[in-house]
Formats: sequence, structure tokens, C-alpha cells
Amino acid sequence: MRKVGIGIIGCGNISTAYLKAAQRFAVMEIKALADMRSDAAERQGAAFGLPAMRVDQLLKRDDVEIVINLTVPLAHTDVSLAVLNAGKHVHSEKPLGINVTEARKVMELAAQKNLRVGCAPDTFLGGGHQTARKLIDDDAIGTPVAGSAFFGCPGHERWHPAPGFYYLRGGGPMLDMGPYYITDLVQLLGPVASVMGSTARPKSERLVTSQPMNGTLIPVEVSTHVAGTLEFESGAVVSIAMSFDVPKHRHAPIEIYGDKGSMLVPDPNRFGGEVQVAKAGGDWEPVPLTHGHVDGEFRSIGAADMASAILNNRPHRASGALAFHVLEVMEAFQISADEGRRVKIESRVERPAMLPAGRETGQID
Repeated sequence: MRKVGIGIIGCGNISTAYLKAAQRFAVMEIKALADMRSDAAERQGAAFGLPAMRVDQLLKRDDVEIVINLTVPLAHTDVSLAVLNAGKHVHSEKPLGINVTEARKVMELAAQKNLRVGCAPDTFLGGGHQTARKLIDDDAIGTPVAGSAFFGCPGHERWHPAPGFYYLRGGGPMLDMGPYYITDLVQLLGPVASVMGSTARPKSERLVTSQPMNGTLIPVEVSTHVAGTLEFESGAVVSIAMSFDVPKHRHAPIEIYGDKGSMLVPDPNRFGGEVQVAKAGGDWEPVPLTHGHVDGEFRSIGAADMASAILNNRPHRASGALAFHVLEVMEAFQISADEGRRVKIESRVERPAMLPAGRETGQID
């Protein structure tokens, strides 16, 4: 099989996970790294034995077919547009854009140029979530009626070396963590039809306790607690809360309630984890995982799937269309909270195809 050449723009904190995981997938080969900060690209290039260069140099390389965009959220749209204008496919970190208007520019340009857009998260391709999908499709809990999705922490300023962007326009718990949860829910239940939301911003500044910014106050421009209801086209109704204002909690990440039983879905920010099912009146029982990509970090599997899709002329799973739908859903929470109304979701997307069951790690089909 031919390897598809990959370039990476953005050599910050998340790039290490991508660079390590990419080595697991034979279908792609990292050719070059770039960052607006030359020292960041050179540092990662030295660590992984890859050439580091300017962004414009990377975009001119003939051996790069897909560019993975790992810049900060505010730069996602501009970088993705530059990649597409250079005639290359793009796979972006989440979100696809800081709002639907920005993301639509990316999707429209890609359509004009007949290029592919992919977007994180790709954790829904992990074995835990693919197993949950198979159970739903196999009627293990009957027709999904309702569910819950919950993420809560005290804030990323406790651990991230440069947490300021999490609290600026394009950040916040919904745009940061919501993509993992909502993307997984869409692949499990189908597209969202409408949203009702409430939001809060209890602090206008946050105190950083991580290094090297310990003791620094950073401004907060966005809601840091977002809650509400997702109403799916299928009829299922899911309660959701994403928060940077929760000291500790005991909620499961995702629960799905069907008319024949309930299911616990593992953390959608991870690839593996235990899936449990309880029939009506019964106890929770773990279910053996049916899919691979379970033990470890596989960020870049979405880009690998895109590479395989290009070679095999099929749709890729972590698609721009999926990310656009999820972004519209996330944006709707603030609109609903501000305007006090249910917000209808205009976009629709097909559930991405499941990965084949029982495959070895690193194999995409």
C-alpha cells in the first residue's frame, strides 16, 4: 500500500500525541513540521527526526497530501483555508472553526476545490465507542429514548502550560470538551434536531496554578458552565453539561437509556474503556469490546482514515460535515441561553460508518 504524505502545522502541546500515534498507522508518513514559532517546530522536529520549516515551505511540498492543523482554535479557519488554497486536504484539531460562519468558509472552499476536510475528535473510532455503537445497532438496549452526557473539572489552568486560550473566544468547556461528547452521541444516535441551553460565567478572571504561569491571572471571555438538552432527529433526548467550574463529581461520561436496557459509554476523550449494559431490572454487566484501538493513544486515527479513504475512494469517518454539524450544535447552546428559546439545527449528517470489528491496532478499512 502506498503511504500518504502528511504535514503538520502547529507544534504545541497536542502535537506530541499526534506524532507518537501516527507511527502506528502504516497508511501515512509524516514528511514535515511547521509552526509560526520556529523554535517549537525545531524542537519537535529534533525529537521525532523530522524536518522543521516555515508554514509556506510546508504548503509548497509536493510530497504532502494531507495537512494536520494543530494550531490554537482562533487560527483553525485561517490555517485550514491556507491548506486548501495550497491544493491539499486538511484534517483540523477541534473545533472546525470558532463559529459556524468561519467553519462554513472551510467547507465551501473544500467543495469548490474538490478537497477533503477532516476534523477531530477521532476518539469515537476507538474500540470502546465502536463497541457501544455496535451494541446500539444490534438492539442490545432497544430503541434509544434518552441519555446523559457530563464533563466537569475545576479548569485547565491547573495543568496546561499556557491555558489562556481555553477562556478566550473559541474556547470554553463546550467548544473544548463538547466535541468529544457530542460527536460520540451523533455517531451513536444520529444527527441532532434542536438544542435548549443555559450558561454561566461565574468568574471574569482565573488564577493559573500550573507552570510556568503559576500566579498569573487570565481573562475569561466565554461561558465556563454550559448545560442543556439535545433533541435528536431519532426522538432521543439527552441531557448534557460541560463545565470548568466543577471541583469533583460522580457522573458517568455518557449514559444511553433504551426501551430494553441502559448502557454506560466510556470517556469519549479516550479510545478504550469499559462498556456496560443493564437490562430492565438487572445489574450492570461489562461487555467484551468488539473493536481494536483500545489500549493507548491513537490521536491521528482520523487522519489515517482519511488517507485510507483517499486511496480507496470512499468517505472518511471523522469528516468535516460531521464536525460542522457538531459545531452548529455547540454554538446553539449559547444562542439558546441568550435568546431564551429552542434552537433548531439546520445541518444534517449521516452517522459515520463503523470500523470493521476485530481488526488489529493500526489497521484502517
